[in-house]
Amino acid sequence: MEQDNYSVGLDIGTTKIVAIIGKENEYGKIEVLGIGRSKSLGVHRGVVNNITQTIKSIQQAVEQAEANSGLKIGSVVVGIAGQHIRSLQHSDYITRVNSEEVINEEDLDKLCNQVYKLVMLPGEEIIHVLPQEYKVDGQAEIKQPIGMYGGRLEANFHVVVGQVSSIKNIGRCIKSAGLDLGNITLEPLASSDAVLSQEEKEAGVALIDIGGGTTDLAIFKDGIIRHTAVIPFGGNVITEDIKEGCSIIEKQAELLKMKFGSAWPGENRDNEIVSIPGLRGREPKEITLKNLSKIIHARVVEIVEQVYVEIKNYGHEEQKKKLIAGIVLTGGGSQLKHLKQLVEYITGMDTRIGYPNEHLAGDSDAEVASPLYATAVGLLMNAVKNEARSKVLQEEEEALQEAILEGHGESITKTAVKKERKSVFDKWSEKLKDFLDNAE
Repeated sequence: MEQDNYSVGLDIGTTKIVAIIGKENEYGKIEVLGIGRSKSLGVHRGVVNNITQTIKSIQQAVEQAEANSGLKIGSVVVGIAGQHIRSLQHSDYITRVNSEEVINEEDLDKLCNQVYKLVMLPGEEIIHVLPQEYKVDGQAEIKQPIGMYGGRLEANFHVVVGQVSSIKNIGRCIKSAGLDLGNITLEPLASSDAVLSQEEKEAGVALIDIGGGTTDLAIFKDGIIRHTAVIPFGGNVITEDIKEGCSIIEKQAELLKMKFGSAWPGENRDNEIVSIPGLRGREPKEITLKNLSKIIHARVVEIVEQVYVEIKNYGHEEQKKKLIAGIVLTGGGSQLKHLKQLVEYITGMDTRIGYPNEHLAGDSDAEVASPLYATAVGLLMNAVKNEARSKVLQEEEEALQEAILEGHGESITKTAVKKERKSVFDKWSEKLKDFLDNAE
């Protein structure tokens, strides 16, 4: 099968790196063709801190996915997260030259491009500019201004900002692993593509993706992204606490957490005990499950409360901004027993666990539908979308070439204008690619 039929998402996480190959089937669902995962060494709290190790891990995951599917991986879509991500609200406007013409996509692009010129703190770069709603000549709450008349076009934007160096390091790892960088997407956005339904995004929902090193939050209301945040704690700090609290090694702490851990300490009776083999002939250790869940509970409460502060910052308590669909938990950390009940107890909001099976074809591997793979599936969806978009552009270009050959002057200018309309994001990706090429 040739490359242009399938796409690849690569999730570079703190605990694992996942490469997932897939394509769109005739029903518009994603068919997973192969998946590879490796232990992530060299990523801390979502940020690459050891390039050589990360390259190795990426190559392992990619090789496994290739072996699994029998396909070759070329270009990948990567997620970016980490404690350096922040977001801000910004509004901007343009005054149109000719208010006799209707507003078209170019006007929207011009407005978006203007936001990219915002001055950031040193070492920061804008990753996403997401328009929320538009105003045309002072008329507010317009979702889609294309085709309307007006002289002044305004919009509120949700701007996501990240550290240039972290982004470049990820790009460097991809390039050194022998891959092409197709696109970079914010991880909470990818996860939300994979696990949220359109109805939830309309009603208002907070997606909490609990990973190993970070907990990502994305809030939607009226179908539009309203708030994003990355909290620098995840499942790993819980494991650390168990390790310290019970004086055992990390591997044992992780197993304990997954097998016997619970976020709700009232569950376990005092006489439930797990015995853990000692190191090198030492006595085994006995740990009561009650103590284990107390340790986990304390840390999970801290994570959930931080997320809840962000939800309140967005304004969930105002009537107009109420998140009717509540909270969706995903990511590996969402598999902790009784977490759903604890989150409901702390926030008072309806909660469900999000599985990325909403957009997967029916016959997909059950493993892929685990919350562990939410981000990877979301990135794959993004890759498939990009693939479709570049196909359309290619077809337009071919049509343009034909038109030139046949000499249709009028239609040429129109198609040419369309051709020039590259999304701001593609331009940004290209800038990054150029930088990486020169950095060699």
